[in-house]
Amino acid sequence: METNQQEHVHLLIVGSGPAGYTAAIYAARANLKPVLYQGIQPGGQLTITTEVENYPGYPEGIQGPEMMVDFEKQAARMGADIRFGMATSVDFSSKPYKVTIDESKVMTADAIIIATGASAKWLGMPSEQRLNGSGVSACAVCDGFFFRGKEVAIVGAGDTAAEEALYLSKMCSNVHMIVRRHEMRASKVMQDRVLKTSNIIVYWNTETQEVLGENKVEAVRLLNTAKNEETTVPVSAFFVAIGHKPNSDIFQDYLELDEQGYIKTVPGSSRTNLEGVFACGDVQDKIYRQAVTAAGSGCMAALDAERYLSAMGL
Repeated sequence: METNQQEHVHLLIVGSGPAGYTAAIYAARANLKPVLYQGIQPGGQLTITTEVENYPGYPEGIQGPEMMVDFEKQAARMGADIRFGMATSVDFSSKPYKVTIDESKVMTADAIIIATGASAKWLGMPSEQRLNGSGVSACAVCDGFFFRGKEVAIVGAGDTAAEEALYLSKMCSNVHMIVRRHEMRASKVMQDRVLKTSNIIVYWNTETQEVLGENKVEAVRLLNTAKNEETTVPVSAFFVAIGHKPNSDIFQDYLELDEQGYIKTVPGSSRTNLEGVFACGDVQDKIYRQAVTAAGSGCMAALDAERYLSAMGL
């Protein structure tokens, strides 16, 4: 732990996924001398992703963790001060804004970029975590491609689950959609599309008991709660689509959040309701949630921060 318990910086970036690192690259090149704290999961959600094939510039694809190391190295080469540590509380009641790192060190900053991301919600089964990256995934758009022509399962009942089931149905032989209740939460139009798609098999009133397989997903064991019947369905992948939780709790007293906890930004910008505080990446994006869109919004945040600091004469 650093001995200096309070430190002032020009620009503080909180979080280190594609959004945070891209913001650091742009801010460092603009000579804003950014300090970036990586958070509890340096590299963000991509560090639990295996193959990334849809990010431009990597024709052969790249492993998620390796890609985040590349982002970090680039930000460091530009001059960003990258540190390990997690923002545990904030005080945005007056300027300069304060961010406490690891409950001990207080950072004050002229401008702050929040890139704390979101965390996928999981069902909480040990096998789900054990096989994460080996057939278990929380992103069908990211990983569905690897299971072309195979049988897959997806759990969820909202619009995201319906969208991802439809996406998977275009490339997989069958999609086994597991719905806990007797109905979906998804919008009527999305439900209709799912029910009209011949290779999506919906399991109503069904809970996932376990994902089966030693080193990769081989099957899923299900329980029909209405009939109290267990079945085992052979699948090559198990997608969890029960939602994401934005990592925004520490900001809720100061920033405007939507009903799901995503930080609200002014459309077409990264600006929040507080001047000098910007948000980018999955903590404010519940629609796209891709590495490339997160990186793009990190660029926006750095440019917005640069303009703000310049206008303030800082």
